[in-house]
Amino acid sequence: MSDLILFWHRRDLRISDHRGLAEARRRSSQIVGVFCLDPNILEADDVAPARVTYLIGCLRSLQERYREAGSQLLILHDEPVRGWWNLATALEAKAVYWCRDVEPYAIDRDRAVAEALNDAGIEVETYWDQLLHSPEEIFTSSNEPYKVYTPYWRKWNQQKKDRPFETLADVTGLTDSQQEAAKQAGAIALPTAKDLGFVWEEPLILEPGEEPARDRLEDFCDRAIYEYDEQRNFPAVDGTSQLSAAIKFGAIGIRTLWAKTVEIMENTRSDEARSQIRAWQQEIAWREFYQQALYHFPELANGPYREPFDRFPWSDNQEHFQAWCEGQTGYPIVDAAMRQLNETAWMHNRCRMIVASFLTKDLMINWQWGEKYFMQKLIDGDLASNNGGWQWSASSGMDPKPLRIFNPASQAQKYDPEGEYIRQWLPELRNLETADLVTGKISSRDRESCDYPEAIVDHKQQQKQFKAIYKDLKG
Repeated sequence: MSDLILFWHRRDLRISDHRGLAEARRRSSQIVGVFCLDPNILEADDVAPARVTYLIGCLRSLQERYREAGSQLLILHDEPVRGWWNLATALEAKAVYWCRDVEPYAIDRDRAVAEALNDAGIEVETYWDQLLHSPEEIFTSSNEPYKVYTPYWRKWNQQKKDRPFETLADVTGLTDSQQEAAKQAGAIALPTAKDLGFVWEEPLILEPGEEPARDRLEDFCDRAIYEYDEQRNFPAVDGTSQLSAAIKFGAIGIRTLWAKTVEIMENTRSDEARSQIRAWQQEIAWREFYQQALYHFPELANGPYREPFDRFPWSDNQEHFQAWCEGQTGYPIVDAAMRQLNETAWMHNRCRMIVASFLTKDLMINWQWGEKYFMQKLIDGDLASNNGGWQWSASSGMDPKPLRIFNPASQAQKYDPEGEYIRQWLPELRNLETADLVTGKISSRDRESCDYPEAIVDHKQQQKQFKAIYKDLKG
């Protein structure tokens, strides 16, 4: 009988295009998947119900995929070090495999689990899987981590990309006696999100699992990707892939995404089409830029990259923050975006930048408040990407030209010129003139009749104040 290898799934909820599973399969035919529901994560105060709902759906799908391959996916709900020691020793596993992560908590957790397993005489093997290029792979000419995206993209794009790995197949799972031992060691039936205390009853923007993610990729690459660079900034247009949740949880392999873009790039003769595809490839690189940044600079998780922002005199106006959270600021494009987030657990990327700029530059509220609120709501909430985006918007992050202030009115006029997006998420305003919607110049009489609030701040005045504070800090 082959050696038993336990594979610890985390952000890789699939069996296709999986580096770690491919390596495990080369060694043994008895491979059993394990997912540990970690109380340290689930009991934190930044967990979105929609994200847990999507996660549980992906695990349900992954269990079926393991059954099709001939094995099973076990579920633990325990502190990882204790849970893994109990399970691996009870099953006398030869080795435990997993894929590495960039987040500070995950790095510390993995080190502790590895030490416990090694002390028990169980091998540990780890791999990079969630990135096309690991954080340990791409450095500047002076052997430093990249701090600016554009040169990172140039270097990243020059590197050879791996092809997708083969799908796990023809494996065996636990024997009857091993299954009983697993139960005694803490393996449980997969709970529902509600069992874990999370309730999300609205439709998800993407069905969980490998197949829906692959279908979405195919649909996107059949049509929208060829207009991506032109359409991605218009929130009323279905111009993005909406694959972010699948990428965050690894329901689809990153090599699969890249290989698809290469395939369609090779099959088109249009330079315009190639530029559109390249724009989406650059978004993949943006994700990896933020991942490597968090890996090399873990302090980003707890504060600003730019040291002067430690001293920024942020406002602690709770009423303004609550109005922002609820989509009641009196600025239509901002409020529409926040309503979209609250109702769907997702927000268009252009709108993420608009509302983040508004919170930090207009309300002058600490970007970390917004960062946390996003994590409490987003189905695709990811520490590296969310933190990177918020620090970019707040001017506190890795950006060679950090001072950007978005004017809500000009953003709406440029990217929602007919007011379609605003009308969709602010139905109380749907009968107003388009010019009023996109400029935000809604009369007090109309605001009152529509039960829509007055603007809580004056953009021009707040912009001047922010610039003055920024200049003093920089000086």
